[in-house]
Amino acid sequence: MARRSRPRRAQRSPRRWIASLAAFLVAVLLLGVLGYGGWKVWRSVDPFTTPVSEGCQVTVSGQSYTLDLEQSGNAAIITAEAMRRGLPPRAASIALATAMQESGLRNIDYGDRDSVGLFQQRPSQGWGTQAQILDPWYSSGKFYAALVKVDNWQSEDINDAAQSVQKSGVPDGYRKHIDSARAWASSLSGSSPQSLSCVNRSTSKGSSDTLAKTAAKGLAGKATITTTTSSVTVKATSTQTVWAAVAMIMASNDSAPISSASVGNASWNHESKKYAVWSGVTGPSSRPSGAATATAGTVRLIE
Repeated sequence: MARRSRPRRAQRSPRRWIASLAAFLVAVLLLGVLGYGGWKVWRSVDPFTTPVSEGCQVTVSGQSYTLDLEQSGNAAIITAEAMRRGLPPRAASIALATAMQESGLRNIDYGDRDSVGLFQQRPSQGWGTQAQILDPWYSSGKFYAALVKVDNWQSEDINDAAQSVQKSGVPDGYRKHIDSARAWASSLSGSSPQSLSCVNRSTSKGSSDTLAKTAAKGLAGKATITTTTSSVTVKATSTQTVWAAVAMIMASNDSAPISSASVGNASWNHESKKYAVWSGVTGPSSRPSGAATATAGTVRLIE
């Protein structure tokens, strides 16, 4: 009987092996991309992510500094008073570092002996009555009036300039606040556009007139500020002035929660869990003739 020969196993060609390996690698890559994308989406809507505390944050030169809503509103007033007096951002930096140390940027009605207010000024030392000092605009103005009498305050070390005004028992206490004070002064004076972000989870609609009050007083004659029931609009020939006004308005949002802001093509939208970043860029606009026209900014309230 003839022996039956075994069928020969077909051998896979090198081309088919390479094609199969390539298909496998592509599938792994696609799964990785889809998995990463899904993780990013899950992270963005993750209900377990701990939300940031309510407040406002400035980010300048890669460093962020946060204040709560009460503190940011007082910082806006202190900076606005400097601008109302025609003083440079450095003056606001000195004043902010001082108030951060003296009161934690809170308008308190107590302190050492008869000290009260943002700067812990004393009625018995000629700073004014207690009622006057508890007005943040008044106390800021009294601080600046004393500051400009200090020799070389524009170039002197910020801590030393503050101490020259305050004559504190802790003469080096202002130094630890310098970086934060500079960043806030830079943002609120419009020197650092797109640097401020806020979180206020309140659903209570506030007054646009109240929201605009600090910017309107500090920038009177420099910017035109108008309000509707749901927005505040700023116009000025200086882009920096518009950014200053928008930053002051945003920092004042404890009085009226905001939903969005814009300056030129730059925009910001409130997020409840994190400090949202600005998108887009802005710059001064001009008429076809080349004459400068007002740059505009808008802050919208929640509706």
